[in-house]
Amino acid sequence: MERCCCGLLTVKEEPVPLKSVEVEVEVRDHVATVVSTLNYENQEDNPLEAVFVFPLPGDAAVCHFSAKIGQTEIVAEVKEKQNAREEYDDALSSGREAFLLQESEESPDIFSLSVGCLPPKESASIRLEYVIELAVQADDGLRFCLPAVLNPRYQPQGSGDEGDDNIRVTSIPSTEIPYTLSFCARVSSPRPVVKIESNCSLDPLQYLNKEQTQATTKLAAGHKFDRDVEVLIYYKDAHQPTAVVEAGEASAKPGTLMGDPAVMLSLYPEFPQSVMSSVASCGEFVCLLDRSGSMDSSLNNSENSQTCIESARDTLLLLFKSIPMGCYFNIYSFGSTYEHIFPKSVEYSQKTMEEALKKVGEMEADLGGTEILQPLEHIFSQPCIQNQPRQLFVFTDGEVFNTKEVIDLVKRNSHLHRCFSFGIGEGASSALINGLAKAGGGHAQFITGTDRMQPKVMQSLRYALQPAVIDVSVSWDLPKNVSVSVLSPPITAVFQGQRSLVYGQLSGQIPEAAEGSVTVKYTLAGQPSQNQFNFSLKPAEDSGLTVHRLAARTRIRSLEMENRESDDREDENIKKKVVELSVQSGVSSVFTAFVAVNKSDGEAIQGPLVRRDVPTPMLMSCGMSGPPPRPLAYSCAMTRCAISIEPELLCMDDASLPVDGLQPYDPSSAPDEGQMIQCASSGGPLPFRIVGMDELSVPSEPRVDPMLQLVSLQKASGSWDLDPALAAAVGKTTAEVEKQKPAPANQEVWATILSLIWLSGFQMDARDEWELLAMKAVSWLRAQNASHVEECVDAGNALLGCKVQKDALGL
Repeated sequence: MERCCCGLLTVKEEPVPLKSVEVEVEVRDHVATVVSTLNYENQEDNPLEAVFVFPLPGDAAVCHFSAKIGQTEIVAEVKEKQNAREEYDDALSSGREAFLLQESEESPDIFSLSVGCLPPKESASIRLEYVIELAVQADDGLRFCLPAVLNPRYQPQGSGDEGDDNIRVTSIPSTEIPYTLSFCARVSSPRPVVKIESNCSLDPLQYLNKEQTQATTKLAAGHKFDRDVEVLIYYKDAHQPTAVVEAGEASAKPGTLMGDPAVMLSLYPEFPQSVMSSVASCGEFVCLLDRSGSMDSSLNNSENSQTCIESARDTLLLLFKSIPMGCYFNIYSFGSTYEHIFPKSVEYSQKTMEEALKKVGEMEADLGGTEILQPLEHIFSQPCIQNQPRQLFVFTDGEVFNTKEVIDLVKRNSHLHRCFSFGIGEGASSALINGLAKAGGGHAQFITGTDRMQPKVMQSLRYALQPAVIDVSVSWDLPKNVSVSVLSPPITAVFQGQRSLVYGQLSGQIPEAAEGSVTVKYTLAGQPSQNQFNFSLKPAEDSGLTVHRLAARTRIRSLEMENRESDDREDENIKKKVVELSVQSGVSSVFTAFVAVNKSDGEAIQGPLVRRDVPTPMLMSCGMSGPPPRPLAYSCAMTRCAISIEPELLCMDDASLPVDGLQPYDPSSAPDEGQMIQCASSGGPLPFRIVGMDELSVPSEPRVDPMLQLVSLQKASGSWDLDPALAAAVGKTTAEVEKQKPAPANQEVWATILSLIWLSGFQMDARDEWELLAMKAVSWLRAQNASHVEECVDAGNALLGCKVQKDALGL
């Protein structure tokens, strides 16, 4: 089997009982509480079982699940998963309304919600609540993502689907989703909210107080299910360490996590400036690029947008022009199989760089599925190069089935490398992208909407070029008779400006107005350093149990990983700990599920139970994880209708569409405009709507990015040659460039300075993308002890019409 039972199934013939989804988000500083209300209505004559498989953030702590039918509210309990399933099945067989919410056993960002025995003409309202930490982006924004798109997850051949046979994803194109989404967010922080941005249209931000520390916004009317809802929140002075102490639950037993106070520390270690001003000049850079069929989709669904694979090719060009001389590198690509450019990592030089980038330029999304495990195993089997720390860059749209297995592999090899991951496009699995970075001691980035991939990747390269932090330790100084049990795994990765979260359970008598402190010690570039942070132990007011639930989620995830790493795959002792903590805290886990049964004294519901799969939105262009479809057109001369499909298909009442080019009109087989047809594929029938020819856009020639044109000419050393291609890249003729060159100046020096002036003069908005390769160019110029630099700067400004100062170039 090639796919995780995900197909594209039309819902045209059967009503969908889910009518609307309402999402309310409350963000407090860097933690969000998310409440989703799903409104169901059974319009049929028989009782229904409605099954909805949908994505959630991979690190969310699901902590509440309830259902309301008429005036009856049923609050679900967390139970061991098998027991919960049996209770749900028993309720259905007895004709009672029942509800089951469970996490996928292979990927923590996929949940299945079953609404069982919903009576005819009855409505139900399902409330689902979770809490989540917001990740810090490279530009200091806090990222909240509401996953809406669930693309089919590729399942490797022969892996089977045991353990997840109860979860079947039903997806249809986002334009066909029959239910609506409303979304609103309220943000509060001790620091002013500077702005809120989104990849979706939001209503204007409204401040709720004069200090601007509270604000609210919501999705603009007419939002379509064509993307995940991403919200970026920016605070003033965001990089401040904070601590939140939360009182335990009054009804919980003292000595348990929920009964004792809990603390959440948000730490931002500051590195010495002397270390930060230097950039590492060594390292083994290994890139792993997804070339599955889904990477051929548009990056942001806009007209003339690059495909994911095109953007990735441009990004690798920038990346490999920016790494320092003396490093080693290799590039792997993967789909159903994997390839590498070199048998093993090679030293970075002009020859190896040219060879690699030539092959990168030829890469297409043509390697089939998304089997990432095998290339990772091969990379980790390669011996490390002495004094060249390995930096792994993974680019993928994140549509894999065996997420936990992949993350576990990276975790087991984390002592050999740092992993920087990039989720490309809508529907990328947050569990995979965040999990790779967390397990590999690196940093995760998401490229969605109109984002450019290049600045995000270059930011991660800056992190990779920071010296590795080793020997990290966290020590606590607390009042007498107060102790802490740390619930977070040890901190292994620390980057300048990046947050580290630590959760702890406090025990003992905490005095009034007591204070504690935490000291983070580490070694950086052979230099011991430390940062200390003092905080109040007074519990925060009105924080609910958010900290406790996040702490429980953190501990549960650690125990689940211990279980997977155990020699005994089903370590009963660890499983028992997870179930106990999950039930006690009310936070879901892979071994538990939420179950709710209506036990009121009503009559059993009569009639045959009918199953209805609620579809999730899926981007049609991202849906295929196989070889990219060969575009074919079927046109109707009279109705001017056309359809673009893949070659292996059957459709329109068993009439086969022609497989070669445009065909003349045949009234016996032509569909009507607006008609839905189904085409067979390996993932299930694909629905297509026939549209008018005037609705089809003709792709124009791709625009050449002038900056990338110039960057492509830079040599591995950091310099540029004076040649016609350089003149064209800066918008001048060869004669103009040669005539303006100061007579005594070296040609290569002149070409390099001219290139730096052009970048500074015309591409300042993209400085994040070219800054590192410009630093390399400046280092090359210094190494030449170049004369006539000032004359070259003046001549370059005169030629290009710029006013760039010598100091601004770093010269």
